[in-house]
Amino acid sequence: MIENNQLQAYGWNQHWDDVLSRHFANASENLSPARVIAQFSHSYSLMTESGEHSAVVTGKFEFNAAKRGDYPAVGDWVLVAQLPNERRSVIHAVLPRRSAMVRKVAGQVLEDQIIGANLDYLFIVNALNLDFNLRKIERYLIAAWESGAKPIVLLTKADLVDDPANFASQVEQIAPGVPVHVVSAHRDQGKEALQAYMQPGNTIGVTGSSGVGKSTLLNWLAGEDLQHVQGIRESDARGRHTTTHRELFLLQGGALFMDTPGMRELQLWDADEGIQHAFSDIEALADHCRYRDCRHENAQGCAVLDAIEAGELDAKRLANYRKTSRELARLARKDQAGSAKSGQKSARAKPSKPRPRANQFADWDND
Repeated sequence: MIENNQLQAYGWNQHWDDVLSRHFANASENLSPARVIAQFSHSYSLMTESGEHSAVVTGKFEFNAAKRGDYPAVGDWVLVAQLPNERRSVIHAVLPRRSAMVRKVAGQVLEDQIIGANLDYLFIVNALNLDFNLRKIERYLIAAWESGAKPIVLLTKADLVDDPANFASQVEQIAPGVPVHVVSAHRDQGKEALQAYMQPGNTIGVTGSSGVGKSTLLNWLAGEDLQHVQGIRESDARGRHTTTHRELFLLQGGALFMDTPGMRELQLWDADEGIQHAFSDIEALADHCRYRDCRHENAQGCAVLDAIEAGELDAKRLANYRKTSRELARLARKDQAGSAKSGQKSARAKPSKPRPRANQFADWDND
């Protein structure tokens, strides 16, 4: 195993040693591993064996990159050549990712964007103010489950409501198998429940809308001001994008915390497995429907509709499930049509079957 305290502090372990041996056994001796700790428009900050370096990709790397998702992302392990007598490196390759939170880029372009790579946990942050929205949390859970990281829901700003436990109960009903924690940095409440995730070497990503308190959460968990924070417009709970780029911070206890800019919208990507996990209660009910192709709309013998009638399932949850499934399937067809028109195989579809694609949150159903 590579013996370097700096790299090990940033998460290098036996798994990555094995990946390096398996995939890059013939790599030049001049190349060494480093972790991407910040990403800017055309450059990166890395933690290397000799400390923090700025970096760019090689011309060959850029030429061979077929899509945005091929480029390094924050959290990636990369192979670099360090420039002599300088605090700069050149990135030659990205090690295969263990996990990655991915979304579709904004607009009509069918292309992926890596929010964070090699995450152990993903904190889905929702504030207990006007931002609170169960439908939004469901969509973030889809992306989280698809990422390969373990989702955790954090309800921040618990000091703003009289009964935060009621909000936590609502989230638990739409997040089967996902831990839900209520926290307040203002009151220093709930930190002890997060310590189980904050172990040395663990990488924790955080995602959510602007103004939910992600940077405040970072500063609170770190015990120091690592990120500047601003207030929000109380009239609509909109944040001001305090964080402008993705960055990985090493906390004093040894955990790694990835802060990300707030999202005004999240478009899903490769989400068929994620939707099965996020709506596992509906998927389980559907197994008992009379017809295998039941649409859960009006068929007699539909176990899902029976559960709604019995008060065991929220009709809004089913509506969001159906809506998301339709939109993902529709965008998958657009992807296939675009690939057929260009005469190329879709780079975003797995060979076995077409993959559902994206969904925009412009018309969330508010509770």
